[in-house]
Amino acid sequence: MFPLGIVLLPSEHVPLHIFEPRYRELIAECLEEQQEFGVIYADGDGVRDVGTRARVIDVLEEFADGRLNVVVAGGARFRVEQLTEGRSFLTAIVAPAPDGYGRTDPDTAARAVGSFRALAAVAGAEPDEVDETASQLSFELAAQVELPPDAKQELLELDEEQHRLEFVIGLLDSVREALLAVRELGEHAKTNGSRRPQPK
Repeated sequence: MFPLGIVLLPSEHVPLHIFEPRYRELIAECLEEQQEFGVIYADGDGVRDVGTRARVIDVLEEFADGRLNVVVAGGARFRVEQLTEGRSFLTAIVAPAPDGYGRTDPDTAARAVGSFRALAAVAGAEPDEVDETASQLSFELAAQVELPPDAKQELLELDEEQHRLEFVIGLLDSVREALLAVRELGEHAKTNGSRRPQPK
């Protein structure tokens, strides 16, 4: 397993710079055997229990000293059952994280896509077309937005897609409101800076 200060979501693509010898060993082994490895969020509070399977989809650069620049893709979620020992890198016994099969409300999916498009419009981005019927729409939307790792981890730990979609709507709307507030402050600052003093 690879503990990181970031959260990898299913379907998300993330570039990684591999420099520590133990993780160079891990990635080399996964490349040679075409195996997945686990990415799990770690911070000052420790290592989380829910992570994401990852696979290397591209080796961007190999350095003479063994360092690597790679791109990894997020796969299925897992839950750590027991940490194990015996390798230079972190290992664990894991099990698939349960994914509820409850009905997803199409209106919620449409609202999530609407929130995503509204955010993209404010950010001046042109996102790809989104399939509202995707089984993991929540992750596909969140993976395209810069979000705090704690929020992404909370999303990753939700087992029901309906709950994930509702959570993503709140996240996307919050980011859009923050961008609008920053823009408004910027416009206000420009106005104040160009205002001429009024004659008395």
